Amino acid sequence: MQAQVIAAYGRHLRVRESSGVEHEARPFGRRLDIVCGDWVRCERDAAHGEVHAVQVLPRHTALHRSSARGDSEAVVANVTLMAVVVAPRPLPDLFVVDRYLCAASSGGIAALLVLNKLDLDGAAALRESLLPYEQAGYPVLAVAARERCNVDALATALQGQTGVLLGQSGVGKSSLVARLAPQAADIQTGELVRGEEGRHTTTSSRLYDLAGGGHLIDSPGVRDFAPAIQSLEPGSLGFVEVDRLSTGCRFADCRHMAEPGCAVREAAGTAALDARRYESYRRMRRLFDDLTEAQGPARRPGTRRGPPR
Repeated sequence: MQAQVIAAYGRHLRVRESSGVEHEARPFGRRLDIVCGDWVRCERDAAHGEVHAVQVLPRHTALHRSSARGDSEAVVANVTLMAVVVAPRPLPDLFVVDRYLCAASSGGIAALLVLNKLDLDGAAALRESLLPYEQAGYPVLAVAARERCNVDALATALQGQTGVLLGQSGVGKSSLVARLAPQAADIQTGELVRGEEGRHTTTSSRLYDLAGGGHLIDSPGVRDFAPAIQSLEPGSLGFVEVDRLSTGCRFADCRHMAEPGCAVREAAGTAALDARRYESYRRMRRLFDDLTEAQGPARRPGTRRGPPR
């Protein structure tokens, strides 16, 4: 049978057939890389009363991250829209937001930003700091999940999509899911902020059906994220402004770091490109180089292995 993975936690899966029948399952073999949103081919092991996922069907899209060794690891699959959630508390790390957006851009996934906890002090200042994203072309929605403020606008944006909520721990993703998906009312929420850093309330990725049609995946909060270097467009690294501006660079292979005649650096110097976003690009470029180096010469993108000597 074929089924979609609607929950993934370690080596345990919950899958759902097109008919709506759900099963507890586990991957058959340790080489299978299965994440929430995947469609898999399953077989029943009658002798042990188990359902085994034996094959991952081709993915339309996937969000990948890099391990410390530069290896690509799937996070979620078959999503069409990424919603990156930020809030006044915990203090947002916009450099992590940039990395999410780079992964979405390079993976062919549309993206928007969600400013949650609109009722808290600092929301207005945070809203202003998100203006460069709007100028780059990313929609920004301001909501307050607990007060049900403007959540309908987010529901409209997600209608007919398979979306995923991403963001730091404690920004209120689970509260948003509870407002958007009726069957998620039993999600454990509560005080999500401890000091300046949030704490996890979601320990596994889970797919929910949306009332207006479509699906939404809630994922665990993170404090850092590095997009998979194998998926990044090597020239712009997924920064949409850099991609647009790079057509004006003197050299086609410009890295936009110190090269002469670089239209990207010139735009950053004249404020045509947001200075923080450009600094974020520079950090991403250094991270890209570090992760490429960590892979070793035999596993770097574009490297061909020669015959054994």
